[in-house]
Amino acid sequence: MLPDIHPEFWHWLVLGLVFVTVEPFVPGTFFLWMGISAGIVGLLVWVLPAVAFDTQVLAFAVLSVATILVSRRYLARHPIVSDQPLLNRRAEQYVGRVFTLQEPIVNGRGRLRVDDTVWRVEGEDCPAGTAVEVTGVDATLLRVRRRESGTVRPGAGAP
Repeated sequence: MLPDIHPEFWHWLVLGLVFVTVEPFVPGTFFLWMGISAGIVGLLVWVLPAVAFDTQVLAFAVLSVATILVSRRYLARHPIVSDQPLLNRRAEQYVGRVFTLQEPIVNGRGRLRVDDTVWRVEGEDCPAGTAVEVTGVDATLLRVRRRESGTVRPGAGAP
């Protein structure tokens, strides 16, 4: 049994506000739902001030779990569509683009300068100056293949 505490409705509203404020600073989206749950409990206590503290805590716990599960299920069925799906996936933005090697690929490995960044590449052995097309990405490794046609200036991509 919990101690004999009698929080008022505004305690729950402040707790909800704290959870919602913390949300942007942590990964995931569960603090938002816990904040909403605390707000609902605050409204419940405002309407029914005689609700016992242990009932308030139980309501908060049940509402938190329920809202988190419902939101996860909803987002799994209705994913958020972005107009820039590769925004934070820099390497994947290079797939399909053509670049010129400044250094040769030797034994299947080499390096490629793209703008201000040097990427590790994997592909068939090629001399420096060869045009290569990025065909895939494995973490920070770009997979490339020799491109026979088209001239590309060093470090620049072609459509």
